Amino acid sequence: MTNTDNAQVIVDTALRSAQSVVLEPGKVHAFNTPTGVKTIDLTGPEHTGTPPRKAGTTTVRDSVSFISYWEKHSDPDSEVYADNERLTVTAVLDAHTGTGARWSEHRLHLALRTTDAWKQWLRNDGQLLGQEEFAEFLEDHLPELLEPSSADMLEIAQSLQAATKVDFQSGIRLSTGQRQFQYVETQTTKAGQKGQLTVPETFIVGLVPFEGSEGYRLTARLRYRITDSGLRMGYKLERPTDTLRTAFQDVVTAVGEQIDQPVMNGTPA
Repeated sequence: MTNTDNAQVIVDTALRSAQSVVLEPGKVHAFNTPTGVKTIDLTGPEHTGTPPRKAGTTTVRDSVSFISYWEKHSDPDSEVYADNERLTVTAVLDAHTGTGARWSEHRLHLALRTTDAWKQWLRNDGQLLGQEEFAEFLEDHLPELLEPSSADMLEIAQSLQAATKVDFQSGIRLSTGQRQFQYVETQTTKAGQKGQLTVPETFIVGLVPFEGSEGYRLTARLRYRITDSGLRMGYKLERPTDTLRTAFQDVVTAVGEQIDQPVMNGTPA
Protein backbone atom coordinates (compact mmCIF):
# COMPACT_ATOMS: atom_id res chain seq x y z
CA MET A 1 0.00 0.00 0.00
CA THR A 2 1.40 3.41 -1.01
CA ASN A 3 1.54 6.51 1.12
CA THR A 4 -1.26 7.96 -1.03
CA ASP A 5 -3.46 4.97 -0.31
CA ASN A 6 -2.73 5.27 3.40
CA ALA A 7 -3.67 8.95 3.36
CA GLN A 8 -6.97 8.20 1.62
CA VAL A 9 -7.82 5.53 4.18
CA ILE A 10 -7.22 8.03 6.95
CA VAL A 11 -9.47 10.59 5.23
CA ASP A 12 -12.25 8.06 4.66
CA THR A 13 -12.08 6.89 8.26
CA ALA A 14 -12.25 10.46 9.54
CA LEU A 15 -15.27 11.24 7.36
CA ARG A 16 -17.11 8.14 8.53
CA SER A 17 -16.43 8.86 12.16
CA ALA A 18 -17.49 12.53 11.96
CA GLN A 19 -20.56 13.47 13.96
CA SER A 20 -23.79 14.15 12.05
CA VAL A 21 -24.81 17.73 11.44
CA VAL A 22 -28.38 19.01 11.49
CA LEU A 23 -29.11 20.72 8.17
CA GLU A 24 -31.36 23.76 7.98
CA PRO A 25 -34.49 23.35 5.79
CA GLY A 26 -34.97 25.96 3.08
CA LYS A 27 -31.30 26.09 2.07
CA VAL A 28 -28.91 24.29 -0.25
CA HIS A 29 -25.97 22.66 1.59
CA ALA A 30 -22.60 21.68 0.06
CA PHE A 31 -20.06 19.12 1.37
CA ASN A 32 -16.59 17.94 0.43
CA THR A 33 -16.54 14.18 -0.15
CA PRO A 34 -13.86 11.79 -1.39
CA THR A 35 -15.38 12.02 -4.86
CA GLY A 36 -15.90 15.77 -4.94
CA VAL A 37 -18.34 18.41 -3.76
CA LYS A 38 -21.90 17.18 -3.17
CA THR A 39 -24.99 19.31 -2.60
CA ILE A 40 -28.22 18.68 -0.71
CA ASP A 41 -31.19 20.80 -1.73
CA LEU A 42 -33.59 21.34 1.16
CA THR A 43 -35.60 24.12 -0.46
CA GLY A 44 -38.52 21.94 -1.60
CA PRO A 45 -41.93 21.94 0.12
CA GLU A 46 -41.33 18.41 1.39
CA HIS A 47 -38.54 19.88 3.58
CA THR A 48 -39.93 23.32 4.44
CA GLY A 49 -43.56 22.26 4.82
CA THR A 50 -44.65 25.24 2.70
CA PRO A 51 -45.06 25.46 -1.11
CA PRO A 52 -42.59 27.98 -2.57
CA ARG A 53 -45.46 29.77 -4.36
CA LYS A 54 -49.08 29.36 -5.36
CA ALA A 55 -49.43 27.64 -8.72
CA GLY A 56 -52.06 25.95 -10.85
CA THR A 57 -55.35 26.90 -12.53
CA THR A 58 -58.67 26.78 -10.72
CA THR A 59 -61.79 26.59 -12.92
CA VAL A 60 -65.13 27.95 -11.70
CA ARG A 61 -68.55 28.05 -13.38
CA ASP A 62 -70.19 31.31 -12.30
CA SER A 63 -69.28 34.88 -11.39
CA VAL A 64 -70.07 34.39 -7.68
CA SER A 65 -67.48 31.60 -7.40
CA PHE A 66 -64.99 33.68 -9.41
CA ILE A 67 -65.30 36.63 -7.02
CA SER A 68 -65.04 34.38 -3.96
CA TYR A 69 -61.74 32.87 -5.12
CA TRP A 70 -60.45 36.24 -6.33
CA GLU A 71 -61.02 37.92 -2.98
CA LYS A 72 -59.04 35.19 -1.22
CA HIS A 73 -56.00 34.99 -3.52
CA SER A 74 -55.60 38.23 -5.50
CA ASP A 75 -53.33 41.20 -4.77
CA PRO A 76 -53.05 44.72 -6.25
CA ASP A 77 -50.96 43.42 -9.18
CA SER A 78 -53.34 40.61 -10.21
CA GLU A 79 -54.83 40.91 -13.71
CA VAL A 80 -58.14 39.88 -15.30
CA TYR A 81 -58.87 39.19 -18.97
CA ALA A 82 -62.20 38.59 -20.73
CA ASP A 83 -62.15 36.65 -24.00
CA ASN A 84 -65.24 37.54 -26.04
CA GLU A 85 -64.59 34.78 -28.56
CA ARG A 86 -64.20 31.90 -26.10
CA LEU A 87 -66.65 33.43 -23.60
CA THR A 88 -64.17 32.97 -20.74
CA VAL A 89 -62.68 35.16 -18.00
CA THR A 90 -59.14 34.46 -16.79
CA ALA A 91 -57.34 36.02 -13.83
CA VAL A 92 -53.56 35.88 -13.46
CA LEU A 93 -53.28 36.17 -9.70
CA ASP A 94 -49.47 36.35 -9.59
CA ALA A 95 -49.03 38.58 -12.64
CA HIS A 96 -45.86 40.63 -13.13
CA THR A 97 -45.63 43.79 -11.08
CA GLY A 98 -44.69 47.20 -12.44
CA THR A 99 -41.14 46.81 -11.14
CA GLY A 100 -40.45 43.09 -11.39
CA ALA A 101 -41.36 39.71 -12.80
CA ARG A 102 -43.41 37.03 -11.10
CA TRP A 103 -44.25 33.47 -12.07
CA SER A 104 -47.74 34.05 -13.58
CA GLU A 105 -48.59 30.44 -12.75
CA HIS A 106 -51.49 30.94 -10.33
CA ARG A 107 -54.62 31.45 -12.42
CA LEU A 108 -58.37 31.56 -12.03
CA HIS A 109 -60.51 30.55 -15.00
CA LEU A 110 -64.24 31.23 -15.39
CA ALA A 111 -65.60 28.76 -17.98
CA LEU A 112 -69.33 29.29 -18.32
CA ARG A 113 -71.58 26.35 -19.20
CA THR A 114 -74.75 26.77 -21.25
CA THR A 115 -77.92 25.40 -19.68
CA ASP A 116 -79.74 22.33 -20.97
CA ALA A 117 -82.74 24.44 -21.97
CA TRP A 118 -80.54 26.77 -24.02
CA LYS A 119 -78.89 23.85 -25.81
CA GLN A 120 -82.23 22.19 -26.54
CA TRP A 121 -83.78 25.34 -28.03
CA LEU A 122 -80.66 25.98 -30.11
CA ARG A 123 -80.58 22.35 -31.29
CA ASN A 124 -84.00 22.70 -32.97
CA ASP A 125 -83.55 26.30 -34.08
CA GLY A 126 -84.43 26.54 -37.78
CA GLN A 127 -85.40 22.85 -37.99
CA LEU A 128 -88.78 21.65 -39.27
CA LEU A 129 -90.19 18.90 -37.07
CA GLY A 130 -93.05 16.52 -37.55
CA GLN A 131 -96.35 17.75 -36.21
CA GLU A 132 -96.39 15.47 -33.17
CA GLU A 133 -92.68 16.01 -32.49
CA PHE A 134 -93.18 19.78 -32.50
CA ALA A 135 -96.16 19.46 -30.15
CA GLU A 136 -94.14 17.28 -27.77
CA PHE A 137 -91.32 19.83 -27.81
CA LEU A 138 -93.72 22.59 -26.79
CA GLU A 139 -95.11 20.45 -23.97
CA ASP A 140 -91.62 19.63 -22.69
CA HIS A 141 -90.64 23.31 -22.64
CA LEU A 142 -93.71 25.00 -21.24
CA PRO A 143 -91.69 26.68 -18.40
CA GLU A 144 -89.72 28.66 -21.01
CA LEU A 145 -92.77 29.84 -22.98
CA LEU A 146 -93.73 33.35 -21.85
CA GLU A 147 -96.00 34.84 -24.54
CA PRO A 148 -98.51 33.40 -25.26
CA SER A 149 -98.72 31.90 -21.81
CA SER A 150 -97.66 28.35 -21.15
CA ALA A 151 -101.33 27.42 -20.67
CA ASP A 152 -102.21 28.75 -24.14
CA MET A 153 -99.21 26.99 -25.69
CA LEU A 154 -100.21 23.73 -24.01
CA GLU A 155 -103.65 24.03 -25.60
CA ILE A 156 -102.01 24.60 -28.99
CA ALA A 157 -99.77 21.56 -28.49
CA GLN A 158 -102.76 19.42 -27.62
CA SER A 159 -104.61 20.67 -30.69
CA LEU A 160 -101.65 19.73 -32.86
CA GLN A 161 -101.60 16.24 -31.40
CA ALA A 162 -105.34 15.85 -31.95
CA ALA A 163 -105.12 16.91 -35.60
CA THR A 164 -102.84 14.14 -36.83
CA LYS A 165 -105.38 12.31 -39.02
CA VAL A 166 -106.01 15.29 -41.27
CA ASP A 167 -104.91 16.62 -44.63
CA PHE A 168 -103.58 20.18 -44.29
CA GLN A 169 -104.37 22.26 -47.35
CA SER A 170 -103.26 25.84 -46.66
CA GLY A 171 -101.90 28.24 -44.11
CA ILE A 172 -102.93 31.89 -44.05
CA ARG A 173 -101.74 34.81 -41.94
CA LEU A 174 -104.45 36.50 -39.88
CA SER A 175 -104.57 40.20 -38.99
CA THR A 176 -104.03 39.18 -35.36
CA GLY A 177 -100.52 38.02 -36.19
CA GLN A 178 -101.47 34.34 -36.03
CA ARG A 179 -101.22 31.62 -38.63
CA GLN A 180 -104.38 29.66 -39.47
CA PHE A 181 -104.12 26.23 -41.06
CA GLN A 182 -107.04 24.78 -43.03
CA TYR A 183 -107.41 21.03 -43.06
CA VAL A 184 -109.75 18.19 -44.04
CA GLU A 185 -110.36 15.18 -41.82
CA THR A 186 -109.16 11.88 -43.28
CA GLN A 187 -110.52 9.50 -40.64
CA THR A 188 -113.25 7.17 -41.84
CA THR A 189 -115.94 8.50 -39.48
CA LYS A 190 -115.15 12.13 -40.22
CA ALA A 191 -113.78 11.93 -43.75
CA GLY A 192 -114.28 15.19 -45.63
CA GLN A 193 -115.03 17.28 -42.56
CA LYS A 194 -113.14 20.58 -42.67
CA GLY A 195 -111.46 22.33 -39.78
CA GLN A 196 -108.85 24.87 -38.89
CA LEU A 197 -105.95 25.20 -36.47
CA THR A 198 -104.64 28.56 -35.29
CA VAL A 199 -101.03 28.97 -34.10
CA PRO A 200 -99.22 32.18 -33.08
CA GLU A 201 -96.78 33.35 -35.73
CA THR A 202 -94.36 34.56 -33.08
CA PHE A 203 -93.90 33.64 -29.44
CA ILE A 204 -91.59 34.81 -26.69
CA VAL A 205 -89.20 32.41 -25.00
CA GLY A 206 -87.44 33.06 -21.68
CA LEU A 207 -84.03 31.35 -21.55
CA VAL A 208 -81.08 31.34 -19.15
CA PRO A 209 -78.01 31.04 -21.42
CA PHE A 210 -75.41 30.20 -18.75
CA GLU A 211 -75.65 28.26 -15.51
CA GLY A 212 -75.95 30.79 -12.70
CA SER A 213 -76.70 33.73 -15.02
CA GLU A 214 -79.80 35.83 -15.60
CA GLY A 215 -82.67 34.98 -17.98
CA TYR A 216 -83.27 36.69 -21.34
CA ARG A 217 -86.25 37.05 -23.65
CA LEU A 218 -85.96 35.79 -27.22
CA THR A 219 -88.48 36.01 -30.04
CA ALA A 220 -89.20 32.79 -31.92
CA ARG A 221 -90.88 32.99 -35.33
CA LEU A 222 -93.02 30.13 -36.54
CA ARG A 223 -91.79 28.15 -39.55
CA TYR A 224 -93.89 25.57 -41.37
CA ARG A 225 -94.22 23.58 -44.55
CA ILE A 226 -97.16 21.60 -45.86
CA THR A 227 -95.80 18.44 -47.48
CA ASP A 228 -97.22 15.23 -48.93
CA SER A 229 -96.40 13.53 -45.64
CA GLY A 230 -98.16 16.16 -43.52
CA LEU A 231 -97.55 19.45 -41.74
CA ARG A 232 -94.00 20.16 -40.59
CA MET A 233 -93.44 22.93 -38.05
CA GLY A 234 -90.60 24.67 -36.29
CA TYR A 235 -89.27 28.04 -35.21
CA LYS A 236 -86.43 30.45 -35.86
CA LEU A 237 -84.94 32.30 -32.89
CA GLU A 238 -84.02 35.94 -33.46
CA ARG A 239 -80.26 36.48 -33.09
CA PRO A 240 -79.53 33.94 -30.32
CA THR A 241 -75.77 34.53 -30.72
CA ASP A 242 -76.26 38.19 -29.80
CA THR A 243 -78.21 37.14 -26.71
CA LEU A 244 -75.41 34.77 -25.71
CA ARG A 245 -72.80 37.52 -26.05
CA THR A 246 -74.99 39.95 -24.12
CA ALA A 247 -75.28 37.40 -21.34
CA PHE A 248 -71.49 37.00 -21.31
CA GLN A 249 -70.94 40.76 -21.17
CA ASP A 250 -73.35 40.96 -18.24
CA VAL A 251 -71.27 38.32 -16.45
CA VAL A 252 -68.08 40.31 -17.18
CA THR A 253 -69.77 43.46 -15.87
CA ALA A 254 -70.80 41.64 -12.70
CA VAL A 255 -67.19 40.56 -12.18
CA GLY A 256 -65.84 44.05 -12.90
CA GLU A 257 -68.16 45.64 -10.36
CA GLN A 258 -66.73 43.48 -7.59
CA ILE A 259 -63.00 43.95 -8.20
CA ASP A 260 -60.69 46.96 -8.21
CA GLN A 261 -58.64 46.00 -11.27
CA PRO A 262 -59.93 46.64 -14.81
CA VAL A 263 -61.16 43.68 -16.85
CA MET A 264 -59.05 43.70 -20.01
CA ASN A 265 -60.33 42.46 -23.36
CA GLY A 266 -58.14 39.56 -24.49
CA THR A 267 -56.22 36.60 -23.15
CA PRO A 268 -53.15 36.51 -20.86
CA ALA A 269 -49.76 35.40 -22.17
